[in-house]
Amino acid sequence: MEHYIFKQLRFVRKNTLSQVVGMKDEESLLIPKEFNNNIKWNLGHIYVIQEKFGLQIIEEEYQLPNYFMEWFGSGTRPTEWVNQELPTIHELIQLLIDQLDRIEQNLEGRLDDMILPYTTSTGLTLSTVKELISFCLYHEGMHFDAIKSIKRMIINN
Repeated sequence: MEHYIFKQLRFVRKNTLSQVVGMKDEESLLIPKEFNNNIKWNLGHIYVIQEKFGLQIIEEEYQLPNYFMEWFGSGTRPTEWVNQELPTIHELIQLLIDQLDRIEQNLEGRLDDMILPYTTSTGLTLSTVKELISFCLYHEGMHFDAIKSIKRMIINN
């Protein structure tokens, strides 16, 4: 039986991806004046953080394509990207779709496992696998809102 937290992860991811289905790659690179990042950065950042909190911290095998930390890690910005071949928005969407299956397969039955306490950059200390995944819901929700806002700015301009 699917644990509620995986159901919530899929719900949030479905909503995130619904904002970018059919979006052109060029649109995903636009940065409205009020923002530091674009839609492509937000999608890549969601992927990177979910790999970290869903797999890396608990020492499970994780998948970070080359340069993803440099492009999408915390504190990075698209204005600092160098001329490397960025993934297309469609490649990012596929990575985000596949990611949830890997996380659920690796963590099903382990949600109550204790971890070495991990404190987020916002000061929240997490001590179980379930707490790590719950944090991913909060994190993706913040970036979902950013994606929605950037998309609205692009459409209105």
